[in-house]
Amino acid sequence: MLIRNEILSLLQQVAKEQDKQLEPLHDNLPLLDSGLDSLCLAIVVARLEDQLGVDPFSAAAADDLPFPTTIGEFVNFYEVAAHA
Repeated sequence: MLIRNEILSLLQQVAKEQDKQLEPLHDNLPLLDSGLDSLCLAIVVARLEDQLGVDPFSAAAADDLPFPTTIGEFVNFYEVAAHA
C-alpha cells in the first residue's frame, strides 16, 4: 500500500474512533484545520511508526525537512523518511 494511502486511511480511522469530524483531506489542508486534535495526531504518529517502522520526527531526515503543517507536507515527511 502506498504510504499516502496508508496515512489518509489512518487519519480517517482515528477521526472515526475519536468521534471527530474530519475535513475533506487534500494536500493544502493545514493539519490544525483537519478536525483532528493533538491527541488524534499523536495516535496517528504512533500507529504510523508501528506500521511503517519509521519515526520521521526523530530520524535524520527530519533535519532536512521543515516541520509538516499541511496534510501534503505530513505525507511527504513520511515518504522521505521511509526511503531514507
